[in-house]
Amino acid sequence: MRIPCVDAGLISPLVQLLNSKDQEVLLQTGRALGNICYDSHSLQAQLINMGVIPTLVKLLGIHCQNAALTEMCLVAFGNLAELESSKEQFASTNIAEELVKLFKKQIEHDKREMIFEVLAPLAENDAIKLQLVEAGLVECLLEIVQQKVDSDKEDDITELKTGSDLMVLLLLGDESMQKLFEGGKGSVFQRVLSWIPSNNHQLQLAGALAIANFARNDGNCIHMVDNGIVEKLMDLLDRHVEDGNVTVQHAALSALRNLAIPVINKAKMLSAGVTETVLKFLKSEMPPVQFKLLGTLRMLIDAQAEAAEQLGKNVKLVERLVEWCEAKDHAGVMGESNRLLSALIRHSKSKDVIKTIVQSGGIKHLVTMATSEHVIMQNEALVALALIAALELGTAEKDLESAKLVQILHRLLADERSAPEIKYNSMVLICALMGSESLHKEVQDLAFLDVVSKLRSHENKSVAQQASLTEQRLTVES
Repeated sequence: MRIPCVDAGLISPLVQLLNSKDQEVLLQTGRALGNICYDSHSLQAQLINMGVIPTLVKLLGIHCQNAALTEMCLVAFGNLAELESSKEQFASTNIAEELVKLFKKQIEHDKREMIFEVLAPLAENDAIKLQLVEAGLVECLLEIVQQKVDSDKEDDITELKTGSDLMVLLLLGDESMQKLFEGGKGSVFQRVLSWIPSNNHQLQLAGALAIANFARNDGNCIHMVDNGIVEKLMDLLDRHVEDGNVTVQHAALSALRNLAIPVINKAKMLSAGVTETVLKFLKSEMPPVQFKLLGTLRMLIDAQAEAAEQLGKNVKLVERLVEWCEAKDHAGVMGESNRLLSALIRHSKSKDVIKTIVQSGGIKHLVTMATSEHVIMQNEALVALALIAALELGTAEKDLESAKLVQILHRLLADERSAPEIKYNSMVLICALMGSESLHKEVQDLAFLDVVSKLRSHENKSVAQQASLTEQRLTVES
């Protein structure tokens, strides 16, 4: 009957009835509207356009003593909040305040659950996140966690999860996160810190995710590292090495990766022994954990020559990287492994590291990486290959040949779509390869001069200059 009712024009008079003072009329009107737009995004959108959201929020405030009406409003909010277009309208009302007020009064699990179901979709909106924080939702959530943490009743376990998840969601907004951080002095931040050493997996997870969210700007990261957060996260990871909880591993590694972004934190984290802790997870078979492990190591060795050399000579690590470079089913793991291989060479500039990578069969992956669709990865590969050619050409010669590096460089230089830095670094690499007889012969056979001389008039000055130098080198060598 829904469509015929809508076609007959029933929605408009029903919406008018939401202004009634009679609670029974309001209840049945709300239920009728709820039934009409249940599961239909187009009808939900129609109601939103007719302005029902502010009206319903007002009703919730006026009739908060009426359980049936309150429930009707919550069901309607739950339906309407699914639509992205509703969020802006909700943000212009005082929904955050009303829901938090209602939440504080509820003791029954089912009623709280209903409010949670409205809060979760609404909290995806950054403006509403901030409103919820300002309305005091966080304090309510922290209280729930405290009440439920030691309970083994199913309802309490569910509520603990929902509450701590929502807490983490509120921290995804930049403004709401910064407000709760309060320069690292905030009581909320302190309380979240205390979740990490707890024995409850759900709280450990939420605590680590919260730290990862707080660690979204340099100031917060520096403050947290100076105040001992790294040791807490390492202890947590140590508790999850053998048959550990994968989500906790992933969250704690995410937090460490974010904390390692500011330059000033890298040396501190390295001397705290973060790499040793992270390497304990090399044997993990879980792609999300592998992905974060790689990202954390890559962040830590950025411009840290000694650490890069130490890791680059670690045969177990390099062999695992080469294995993951072939993880076709997991593009993220594959990409990060390639980037870490290249980073080990670029930051260490060490012959030993290059030898380890050659012996482990890593060269072909760096050559493939030079053809990546991401310019940043192509470039990282070319710089690493140029270092290999400059420092250990003899050792890598055969692998570079069988990976068809020269043909790939020819393609990159001839392709008009290649970025200027790709062309520049490809030419630097060509010059470096001249020291090998067999690669030199390949360069001569492929008529590089034609391609390079065209680049002398390239609009990018560095490319044009490098083209002139490369042309001279090719002419002399031939």
